[in-house]
Amino acid sequence: MDLSQKTPENLELMIEGIKAKLRMASGAAMQASAFSLEQYDDIYDVYDIVMNKPNLSISEVEALVSELGRLRNK
Repeated sequence: MDLSQKTPENLELMIEGIKAKLRMASGAAMQASAFSLEQYDDIYDVYDIVMNKPNLSISEVEALVSELGRLRNK
């Protein structure tokens, strides 16, 4: 998987990975279609943090979910 390519498929893969790792109860509300490819680099940064930390504190999860909310299309 080459996440350096800014494609809708890679965006969806990252959003799904983030949802799975954070065990988001409201994961259904966090659809990849709610994000723009213009936000790709920011979403990649969130994805990188989530996937490279073995454990996330509650405050880290809250901050990451807040950031994803900020990145969603208005």
